[in-house]
This record gives sequence, C-alpha cells and structure tokens, in this order.
Amino acid sequence: MARGSGLALPSPWILMLAAVIGHAAAQNQCVCPTNKMTVCDERDPSGRCQCRVLGSNQAVNCSTLTSKCLLLKARMRASHSGRALVRPSEHALLDNDGLYDPDCDQQGRFKARQCNQTSVCWCVNSVGVRRTDKGDLSLQCDEVVRTYHILIDLRHRPDAPAFNHSDLDAELRQLFQQRYLLQPKFVRAVHYEHPTIQIELRQNSSQKVAGEVDIGDAAYYFERDVKGESLFLGPRDLNLRVGGQPLVLEQMLVYYLDEKPPQFSMKRLTSGLIAVIVVVVVAVVAGVAVLVITNRRKSGKYKKVEIKELGEIRQ
Repeated sequence: MARGSGLALPSPWILMLAAVIGHAAAQNQCVCPTNKMTVCDERDPSGRCQCRVLGSNQAVNCSTLTSKCLLLKARMRASHSGRALVRPSEHALLDNDGLYDPDCDQQGRFKARQCNQTSVCWCVNSVGVRRTDKGDLSLQCDEVVRTYHILIDLRHRPDAPAFNHSDLDAELRQLFQQRYLLQPKFVRAVHYEHPTIQIELRQNSSQKVAGEVDIGDAAYYFERDVKGESLFLGPRDLNLRVGGQPLVLEQMLVYYLDEKPPQFSMKRLTSGLIAVIVVVVVAVVAGVAVLVITNRRKSGKYKKVEIKELGEIRQ
C-alpha cells in the first residue's frame, strides 16, 4: 500500500508535466504558422525547419505572409485535391475571373502574362487581377503594373448595433498590423456607414521596402479570413470585437487600382450595359428623325403660304 501510494503523482503535477511536454513538442515541431498549405521538414543542411508551398514547391519564409501568387497555385493544387463612403475609381478592377493556376517568378510574384496552363492568355497587375482582354499565346505583356490602392468594401450584420467609428478604426488597423504584419502607414483610412465598412490600403512602389508585406498579400489573407477559409495554421479564426461587441464581417468586395489604367476593349462590356447603350442610341436616332420630320413639315407650310401670297399679288 505504501509503495503504491508513493508512486502515485497528484493530478496537478500530471497536468503540469503534460503541459511542459506539449510545449516542448510544439517548439520542436516543423510547421509553417503563416501558411497551412505547405510541406515542412528539417532537411535543411543547417538543421532548420524548411517549408515549401504546395503547387510550386517553392521555399517560403514562415515568419511573414506568403505571396498571393503562390497561394493561388497552392489552392489550385488543393482543389484538385456615420461617414461618407468611398466610391471606387472608374479604373478600379474587380477580380471576376476567380481561381486560376498562375505563373509565378522566383520571388513568388505574378508574371505579367498569365495563361492558366492553356493557350488563352491575358495580362495581370501585381495582385494577379486581369487588366486586359484575353488573347492567345502571341499576346505580349510588357510589364507587371503595380496595384498601389486597394479598397476593401464589406458589411457587418445589419441587425448589429452601430459601432463607434473610432473604436472600429483602431480595431481594424490593429488587425492588419498584428495579424497580417502590414505597416500601419499603409492603412490609409477606415470608413464606416452602418452597416458598410470600407478599408483603404495604399502602397506605392517607392514606399515599399524589400521584405515588407505587400498590401495585395495582406488583403488576400484578410479576404480568406472573412470567408472562413483562413490560410494560417491551426485554430486562428478571425475573432473581432469592437467595444466589447462581436464584429461579424460578410459580403466582401475588393477593388484594385493600378498605377496605369487597365486596357480593355468594348468586348469586356456586359450584355446589360451593351443593351443600355443600344437603347440610348436608338432613342437618340429616333429623336433626330422626329426633329427632321417636324422641320420638314414646318418648311412645307411656309412654302405653301408663300406661294398663296404670291398668287394673290399677281391677281
């Protein structure tokens, strides 16, 4: 009895021992906390943990965000497996082409021309959004035009009470700095008009220093978080609170503004817009026709009057 009681450890000690062992295992575990779509091992010559992203097998730095181009390739691999709001610029682009398999350069950035591994190609900006009409393999894309301004337009639940704008601003700025490692100076403004929230990110080519997080990558991580498809490893779901109240985000749109205007022809116009243009043209033509006919009728009356008056004079 005495020996048995001597070997038994009190339950608090068992829990503490398990916690220490678990913490040590986590420290030694080779994983990528900023990108769950990676394969990691310790085959690096120095014995350090090295992680490569799925799809491209390119080594990534897990102390910062992975580029959007590499993330899209990884997702393709996985799928096969009370203030005035801002109006988007007329040149702002929406990513309407959805998911595709991109070509990335050695730094993990988008190449200027994308073909989705097919013979249909188009030119993209620095965040991989199409900015020209689609063509064939002969299409030439001279440069990757930088996206310097991103407008994130989203809503919280309409039935939620209005948040204090200053508190909301501070919470979202802190989110982009701490979770997405984006420098505070690149969060230009946070606009709010219940229930719509708009976040403006700005980052010119001259402002971005090597090694800093790109606004395009930060916006993409945020977009996946809002849609419930977090790219971070482990249980790191988006959990926002403003003034003690939960902030649930939904209905997100992202507008991209490039340093140069996009190059689209009339072929890009939607059928609805084309129909409106046709109706306007028909209305204008009809109006001109009515005006011409009216003028002719008036002119005919004047001639008849003149002829009648001339006849009376001759009599």
